[in-house]
Formats: sequence, structure tokens, C-alpha cells
Amino acid sequence: MIIMGDNNMKENHEHENEEKFVKRLIELRQQKNVSARDMSLSLGQSDGYINKIENRKSMPSLFGFFCICEYFGITPKEFFDYETESPATANALSDEIRRLDYAESMHILEVVRDINKRRK
Repeated sequence: MIIMGDNNMKENHEHENEEKFVKRLIELRQQKNVSARDMSLSLGQSDGYINKIENRKSMPSLFGFFCICEYFGITPKEFFDYETESPATANALSDEIRRLDYAESMHILEVVRDINKRRK
């Protein structure tokens, strides 16, 4: 049995998810400092491909979404991790930290913790 309110809730939820998706796409594209047109062409799409997504006229296919993630150098999970502002930067930082010895890593950890305390 379908209750009328359930359809409205589903539509609202889908709209919220679409809004989050588009906002994230715009954030990541702007961080990379690339235009929607240039990104579209880099993905092998028409020049308006990303613009249409950002203006909510279309959504990418699953394959298109994977290509977008690859373009940004992130995983789909990282794309949807809205709390990590710049997943590509976080990945690069993590890679560099892995190269440090224990004492150096602990020093960096303390610096990061100190910065985060100051932001609260």
C-alpha cells in the first residue's frame, strides 16, 4: 500500500540528494579551478555537459559519475563525503604523511589537532 505522503517524501529526498550532488560537483570543480566547459571537454563530452548537470537539467549516468570521480582523482565514497572539503588534498596529505617516520607523523598530528581546536 502506497501512502500519498510517501511519494512526496521520496521526491523531497531525491531533490535534496540532487542538490547535494550538484553542490559537491561545483565545489570540487571550483577547487580544481576549471570551467564547466573545460571539464566537460576533458571528460570527452559536449561542451555543455557539466553545465547541464550543475543547472539540474540532467544527471550523469553511473559511468559518467565514475568518470567525474576519476577526473577529480577521488573515489565515489570521497565524492559523497561532504564533510571532507577537499578529498584530493586530503589524499595527497595522507600520502605524504605515510612517508614520515613515527615521530614526524606524531608532530604533524599534533599540529593538525591544534589547528582544529582553534577552529571550534
